Amino acid sequence: METSTTPAPALPCRAERPRIYVACLAAYNGGRLHGRWIDATEPDEVWKEVRAMLAASPEPDAEEHAIHDYEGFEGCTISEWASFDTVCALADFIEQQGRLGAGLYGHFGNSLDEARAAFDNHAGEYRSLADFAEEITRETGPEIPDALQYYVDWESMGRDLELNGDVFTVTLGFDEVHVFWNR
Repeated sequence: METSTTPAPALPCRAERPRIYVACLAAYNGGRLHGRWIDATEPDEVWKEVRAMLAASPEPDAEEHAIHDYEGFEGCTISEWASFDTVCALADFIEQQGRLGAGLYGHFGNSLDEARAAFDNHAGEYRSLADFAEEITRETGPEIPDALQYYVDWESMGRDLELNGDVFTVTLGFDEVHVFWNR
């Protein structure tokens, strides 16, 4: 019996379209690894590739499949049973919005609709939430006298904005904090 410790063969990373590795479950259950890497383009194209992969299976009458691996989705989680409509829509979103889109997708519990809608409330990118609090205070509030500026705790103000539910953040790296209004 042939066995494999990994669900998909290791392939070099590529900076192209997000893709999925779809495996034949008949072969997998028979102790063989048979599947194909498929670009997440259009659901009909993915289905076409899956049918061709199943037809070439070493197991007769193979008809069941599962997503065993994926790449290019910027850290988003994909279920092995996800619909190809969902996978392709997410791939489009990730190609358009990159890591920030992936961060929003995770923030909203893998809801693509909510992640898309959040961009309408994007307040901008800042080095920190404190920088955001300082900017909006200076833009909207009264001028702070020079003698008092050193007493303002911008970090606490930023934290309070988030704790109060006024904003939420997606942090993509050091000094890369995206702030979104909760509206």
